[in-house]
Amino acid sequence: MRIWNIHMNTSAKHNPEQPFWVVEMADDDAARKLASRSMSLRCIFELWAHSNQGLTNFHNTLREHIETHRKSLASHFDASKSFKITVETYNKHFSQKEKVAKIETMQYLPVEGPVNLKTPDVHYWYIEFWGLDPMNVPEQPHNILFGRWIADGKRDMINEISLKHRKFIGNTSMDPQLSLLMANQALVQRGDLVLDPFAGSGSLLVAAAKFGAYVLGADIDYMIVHGISKPTRVNQKVREKDESIYANLQQYGCGGLFVDVLIADFSRSIWAGNMVFDSIITDPPYGIREATERIEFKTQRKTTVMTEDAVHYPSTSPYQLCQMYKDLLQFSARYLKLGGRLVCWFPMLRKDLDSDVVPRHKCLQLVANSEQPLSGYSSRRLLTYEKVSDNEADLDAFEMPDTVVENFRERYFTQLAEDNGTRKERRLALREVGRKEAEKRGKLQQPDGKWRYGRETSDGN
Repeated sequence: MRIWNIHMNTSAKHNPEQPFWVVEMADDDAARKLASRSMSLRCIFELWAHSNQGLTNFHNTLREHIETHRKSLASHFDASKSFKITVETYNKHFSQKEKVAKIETMQYLPVEGPVNLKTPDVHYWYIEFWGLDPMNVPEQPHNILFGRWIADGKRDMINEISLKHRKFIGNTSMDPQLSLLMANQALVQRGDLVLDPFAGSGSLLVAAAKFGAYVLGADIDYMIVHGISKPTRVNQKVREKDESIYANLQQYGCGGLFVDVLIADFSRSIWAGNMVFDSIITDPPYGIREATERIEFKTQRKTTVMTEDAVHYPSTSPYQLCQMYKDLLQFSARYLKLGGRLVCWFPMLRKDLDSDVVPRHKCLQLVANSEQPLSGYSSRRLLTYEKVSDNEADLDAFEMPDTVVENFRERYFTQLAEDNGTRKERRLALREVGRKEAEKRGKLQQPDGKWRYGRETSDGN
């Protein structure tokens, strides 16, 4: 919406748990633009009628809509326009015979053109929503909707860049949908210059390039940058010679957008002071599946170890989480354009959930903060910052609460064990998390122990 300057209104009664979202938009063009960048969207319809008061009320509503707007809808009903009606159900299966019967109930539609099931000029959808609980399907649908199809979302792009068929992947290659969502959060557009300072196998670079951006990456790991690290796929013993980040972009037709991937230590900036990036998208290592490393600095050379002509292999030391995010936010404050965005993941223990543990910077405004649970005791947050100030005095104004200054890896493996106790206690803790999630969704625990969406009993409770 920000990229296309699209305005959208939604009802205050909207339930985000439901699969259908009724909104107000300016026109079909705005809907198509929105769909062209939406990874989680299935499709958009122009809603003609919907009712939660039964089939009779729905048909009356649809008839009234057609009569009221007959003049503006006339072009869709023209004899030269082929059409198709799709019957869709949510949480209940209809046979083909039942679907045809539903279509037959709409004989009053004034369509005059021929039926075309493959490439219709006008595509109508009839949808019945039968709740969210497959174990408790109601006798009547909760909602019935009818409308004209306008556009599909970009879910097909998720399959297009699937890790299953990607040329080069690593241990921590980002899920395609998440990488595309991150590129959207960063407002990546055609012609932008996008950096991933912890590039790894380049999944985020692929996503940014799919939106037309020029991509640049860096990573301290020589092996992964050159595509000679240990293979990740189960049955692969040796990597192929042409495996690389560049090969991935060529695979998806984005080779011309690849700038370079550099071997660099992020804690020691290599960038010229006048360098400017439109977006920075990254997933820094947390020290769990991938090591957090930086080049160790030594003030003097041991003469007994090195000679002038010897090849030097610098040693590494741990890159503390707090220092890494301090460097990342200060780097972004310095090198992002004004209005540019930093999108990154931030690990945390779920016991810190209610604490304000998110890193902050005076030049960067936190505009989005979403949690992805990883287990009953850990999660990570997708943070989106926007650069709002170029004030030189504030470039180093970084803040992070003391609760996460400690090494995250130590807290994860040691303090975590102390907090969670025995395996039995950890299982109980996971059950408690599940119980809270079920209650949040409005489910009730039944006599058989299972959680289902509640139904009224005979006494009204």
